[in-house]
Amino acid sequence: MNRSDQHDKLLGLILGSDVELTAEEATTRGGLSLEDGQRLWRALGFPDAGDGIAYGDADIRAIESVAAALASDLLDEKTVFRMTRALGTTMSRLADWQVSTLVEQVEDDVAGGKTSHRLERAVELAQYAAPGFEELMLYAWRRHLAAAVGRMVALGATSEDELLSSHLTVGFADLSRFTLLSNGLDDSALGHLVEDFESRCTDIVTAGGGRIIKTLGDAVLFVADTAPEGTRIALELVGQLARRSDIPDIKVGLATGSVLSRLGDVFGPPVNLAARLTSVARSNRVLVDERTAAMLGDEFETRTMPPRPLRGFGPVSPVTVSERRGFRSR
Repeated sequence: MNRSDQHDKLLGLILGSDVELTAEEATTRGGLSLEDGQRLWRALGFPDAGDGIAYGDADIRAIESVAAALASDLLDEKTVFRMTRALGTTMSRLADWQVSTLVEQVEDDVAGGKTSHRLERAVELAQYAAPGFEELMLYAWRRHLAAAVGRMVALGATSEDELLSSHLTVGFADLSRFTLLSNGLDDSALGHLVEDFESRCTDIVTAGGGRIIKTLGDAVLFVADTAPEGTRIALELVGQLARRSDIPDIKVGLATGSVLSRLGDVFGPPVNLAARLTSVARSNRVLVDERTAAMLGDEFETRTMPPRPLRGFGPVSPVTVSERRGFRSR
């Protein structure tokens, strides 16, 4: 099998159908106008293909799903395309992440003598991984959707503004001296460092009952339902990562208040304040705002520092937090 045939086979495995239609043909068969079809591609994060052959049966089924949603009385057009855009943004990042992971294994297999043909190995991995991971992806989405709905129900609110905003403790964990360190690493070492940092943070935050909102390479944004919960997570991050010689020191800022949830992200003064506190924190330290400190119990020791100017907030007195020695929460 030549390289072109291998490439076509790989695309067919991934897409689930052959590519043999233009955009106009696909949208017409799927029940959308060409204009709405192009809106769909852009919302999903794909460029317009013009008059080229770029679509197949799988695309028609996707178009039919969107057409049915637009024709229903339950979802308005704005909601349909907002949900589509959220899906496209998330799947784009997921696909890049998965491909880079698979490419790394392909290179390891070539280096280890398991294969001498990268594209053939990629086809083999796609044949093996695609079905199982597609099922796992759907399962994970449903579980996360159920958890998100549960959080909404727990708010007990009735208006949209109340449902989209909530009182949370926001944490911002940042690697110390990351720029200086990254300048001395090659691409492979830097990639491993970032992945290890994000993976460890995700494990610690999730185990502590919090949620990762997003990762930024050298920083992680997370939220917790209460100030004590967020503080325990922050101290655990510092404690565990400080013991790792392969990950630089970190510093964490926490702030509590009303947070707006939009587009899978969170916004509001606590988010900005947590980031500002991190910027003035020392390595392996946790700084919190006064509101968070006031909500902490006997398991923590706090010390208010002298006021210092924080951009956008004026003079702020950060509070250092540590676990009280000998305290047992259980």
